[in-house]
Amino acid sequence: MAEPLRVLITGAAGQIAYSLLYSVAKGDVFGANQPISLILLDIEAMMGVMSGVVMELTDCALPLLKSVVPTSDIATAFKDIDVAILVGAMPRREGMERKDLLKANVRIFKLQGEALSQYAKKTVKVVVVGNPANTNAFICKMYAKGIPPENFTCLTRLDQNRAQSQIAQKVGVSAQDVKNIIIWGNHSSTQFPDVSHATVTVGGHEAKVPDAVKDDAWLHGDFISVVQKRGAAVIAARKLSSAMSAAKAVCDHLRDWWFGTKEGQWVSMGVPSDGSYGIEAGLVYSFPVQIKPDHTYTIVKDLSINDFARQKMEATKQELIEERDDALKACQE
Repeated sequence: MAEPLRVLITGAAGQIAYSLLYSVAKGDVFGANQPISLILLDIEAMMGVMSGVVMELTDCALPLLKSVVPTSDIATAFKDIDVAILVGAMPRREGMERKDLLKANVRIFKLQGEALSQYAKKTVKVVVVGNPANTNAFICKMYAKGIPPENFTCLTRLDQNRAQSQIAQKVGVSAQDVKNIIIWGNHSSTQFPDVSHATVTVGGHEAKVPDAVKDDAWLHGDFISVVQKRGAAVIAARKLSSAMSAAKAVCDHLRDWWFGTKEGQWVSMGVPSDGSYGIEAGLVYSFPVQIKPDHTYTIVKDLSINDFARQKMEATKQELIEERDDALKACQE
């Protein structure tokens, strides 16, 4: 059997991690023949809660789970890891300004970027989940010297899954029948869920999503706003942020990064821009990507962009530039 894959999950005593851990440890993400060593990082105050999580993981009696290390120590957490799932972040509290949230998270992700550089394998694959995810990934990447920039991604698969499900419900099919929806930009309320290149299989026949939906006003209006504001809607209903769906999206993101995308299909990931579609190089922006089984990905090039899409893509780009600039100022303070 293969050597255990060392997988770090931060914010490991939180609710997203609680929904995520079982799937990772069971083999749903990295495969049924890949042993896993889990390293669980959280703040010292959460170590009591973490001990209960470790008990539950032990009691699952999972064949692939070779070890579980709970810790609040950065060096222990990042040592020789293969995968970093960075869930932990400062949540926005009532009365907190956006710049204050950015400043708090810059400190966290600067520290974690430095820890990746100092302790992790140089081949480590990183997915940032904690918000603001794109900008947190940018800062982490900037301080992780010696690790390739393309190894840093952020989660926009949750937005893709939300968009797929909205289209599937509208047309009356399963979500798996909807392919190649794109999430452009920031994981925020400015993101642009784009169906102009997406297809849906209805009654055994594949059609373009706009042709199947037959409702451009909905596609350009309520569809976009529902996807953009879905996280807020979940919080309003549950009084807690998305956890089960976020964990499922992390699994989807990493499984595709590990095993590759299907022929003719792409998925959405927040990745460092290579300048495609007029997006400033280095900015962590959600693009459609195709992935090979060797864990390398490429941004899908030369898709046609209409005026409506361009306007939306530019708006979310501008928000990301502002966030990045505010974060870089916070780095100097």
